[in-house]
Amino acid sequence: MKQATAALMLVLLVLASLLASLAWGSEPVPFGDVMRVLGSRLHLGALPADAVADSIVWRLRLPRALLALVVGGGLSVVGVAMQTLVRNPLAEPYILGISGGASAGASLFFLGFLPAVLGSSLTLPLAAFLGGLAAIVIVFIVARQGHTVVVSRLLLAGVAVSSLMAAVTSFVTLASPSADKVRTVLFWLLGSLSQTRWEMLPVPYVVTALAVLLLSGFWRALDALLLGEEPAFSLGVPVERVKKGLVVLAALVTGTLVAASGAIGFVGLIVPHAVRSLAGVSHRRLVPFSFMAGGVFLLWADILARTAIEGSELPVGVVTALCGAPFFLALLRRGQYRFG
Repeated sequence: MKQATAALMLVLLVLASLLASLAWGSEPVPFGDVMRVLGSRLHLGALPADAVADSIVWRLRLPRALLALVVGGGLSVVGVAMQTLVRNPLAEPYILGISGGASAGASLFFLGFLPAVLGSSLTLPLAAFLGGLAAIVIVFIVARQGHTVVVSRLLLAGVAVSSLMAAVTSFVTLASPSADKVRTVLFWLLGSLSQTRWEMLPVPYVVTALAVLLLSGFWRALDALLLGEEPAFSLGVPVERVKKGLVVLAALVTGTLVAASGAIGFVGLIVPHAVRSLAGVSHRRLVPFSFMAGGVFLLWADILARTAIEGSELPVGVVTALCGAPFFLALLRRGQYRFG
């Protein structure tokens, strides 16, 4: 009953946060107008909405809020998977170098450093995804020892590839002659939801839903991994297959989300910790609760990004870092907190 109540409260919090994201921004929209827009668009018999409110709520803010929900939730779920894989509370979605690869791919494409034949067939999200895919392929090749994925090699290779990709990004940014393009790329690299359109939503939602279903379905194997590889193997868990599956799943989800929104830090690090401290370590609850909590966190971070400075907008990654770092430090100071 206690867990059911917590789940219900999280669902209500998600819905309330979505409504707040639709109503608050540089141009406030009354909640009544928000409900009329949603009722009219969803054919619920509501009165026709004002054209301006309809444009703001339906065309601009709703796709942005839905992307914030899935990016926050997806990064949190990947954070859970990575912390379980390496049995380290400091692991997070970008630990495998995927974010660095995606950033390098986006920078090379947008600033015109790719061959014309290749550049003409790509988009910014696709270039970012391919960059992240290239990074994880390198990391995975280095981390393999025969048919085994060595976790220590995985971490070290991720750090090395992240540094390499960061160097590539810095080089092309400094070498670019276009200041306007550099500013656009830097804004995206810090995490931005401002260019969200409806057609951008299906792929992140399908990929993230797949991750949530798989991780929730194999919660017993993930719980066993927290005990260590040998105890998990003795309990009948196919450890190597699970490890490889987590790496592939993390790469797919992280690459997809970074391609859609840029690199948004701290979400996948702090949200699993916060949920774990409240709901325990069992992945049966941890995965779905982390998805909802991560979505709520990024929704409110995006609201702050849009409203903190009048007439301007902050990259949402800046807001998550400013809010997330103090929260994480305070969480670590709690005497009763433990991992695993």
